[in-house]
Amino acid sequence: MDPSWTGGVTRMAVLTGAGISTDSGIPDYRGPEGLWTRNPTLVKAFTYGSFMADAEVRAALWRSYADHPAWTAEPNTAHRALATLERGGPAVRILTQNVDGLHQRAGSSPRKVLELHGSIRETVCTGCGARTPTRTGGARTPTRTGGACTPARTGGDPGDRRCPDCGGVLKPAVVMFGEHLDAATVGLAERIASHSDLMLVIGSSLQVEPVASLCATAVNGGARLVIVNRDPTPYDDLATAVLREPIATAVPRICTALTTVPA
Repeated sequence: MDPSWTGGVTRMAVLTGAGISTDSGIPDYRGPEGLWTRNPTLVKAFTYGSFMADAEVRAALWRSYADHPAWTAEPNTAHRALATLERGGPAVRILTQNVDGLHQRAGSSPRKVLELHGSIRETVCTGCGARTPTRTGGARTPTRTGGACTPARTGGDPGDRRCPDCGGVLKPAVVMFGEHLDAATVGLAERIASHSDLMLVIGSSLQVEPVASLCATAVNGGARLVIVNRDPTPYDDLATAVLREPIATAVPRICTALTTVPA
């Protein structure tokens, strides 16, 4: 690895995609063993219009999340290396497309992790907007407790789940196809990218907008762009460096370099 681009980094944005979590046993979406590659019908379940219109589609999505490996997955060396870098390197903000919560479990400060696509660990009512933690366990519809929903559960066949307060459809607090990302979250991500010295992309195909365009935002702001990904991305031509080696070895090595190279 050419260490020249690791120097002079005081502010760093890290954009992570599904590829960083595959070593934790969580499959990506589009790869050879990806979730949608193995079961293309799930794409419909991840589409907001279909989810809202069809109770069977909703049940299929909740079943897929009941068995989601994120509930038992452990952070891997890449997650842990980024958490360690936060404590001994440049100022780090993590912009993640993942919904698994592994960055926080690895030790990254929750306030420094921006979950661009939401989290499966929360359930949101599409009617009143109430949010509750999602817990694994026996399936049941949340019940009212003190005027609020009790935490939603996954497991079994939950069927058509409704908010006990307003009757609205409950959904995982993740951004589906056909939904817009939260404007405030996108705005914050753009500010972080534009004020960074280095944008490090890990395990993202960079095919989903507007998140992928954060790379251009960073470069236009003067940042170096470094991409660690198995396959080519649409933003490789903008990058200072593109690394095809395994994430589990590349990321700890990059983090060590950023910790030891003087700013």
